[in-house]
Amino acid sequence: MLRTLSITKDWSLSIRIAGIVFFTILTALGAQVEIWFGGPVPFTLQVLIVLLAGMVLGARDGALSIFAYLGLIALNLPVAAGGAGSAALSGATAGYLIGFIPAAFVTGWLVEHSSDRTWQRWIAGILGVFVIYAFGVPILKMTLGASWQDAWMWGAYPFLGLDILKALIAATMTEGARIALMRQFGK
Repeated sequence: MLRTLSITKDWSLSIRIAGIVFFTILTALGAQVEIWFGGPVPFTLQVLIVLLAGMVLGARDGALSIFAYLGLIALNLPVAAGGAGSAALSGATAGYLIGFIPAAFVTGWLVEHSSDRTWQRWIAGILGVFVIYAFGVPILKMTLGASWQDAWMWGAYPFLGLDILKALIAATMTEGARIALMRQFGK
């Protein structure tokens, strides 16, 4: 079994900055891959990238990369799903976007504190998914004036299995992504 690479606390500032910028851009690209299931919330690759950012970069830098992504949205750049800009921060998906920051932090923190096996990272990722839902579903409910049941059916239920799978994919990609980041920017 491979020995787990240390997370950002042992990385140089240039590697950390490169990782933050890389995951900010990757999150913006992941938003452009969208599939609509008929509700107000699209399926995107953002959850996978948010979880992977936390797992690879750690709590602080993972959350910072997502904060930077939200900063791009706040600047009205068309980087949210559907090419939306700042309107995404007040629409039906605003809670999910906001929830990405604590999700990356929680996932990263759990991985930093003894989640050195794939199954442990997967559990950390699942908890990150629930953090996203904890922000997304209530704000979806408030934004649309929906019932809790409708908010759950539109904003969580269709995605739950897919998001658990995304957490597993992120957990299995973590070590390879850290190695690639070190090779690319660790010069």
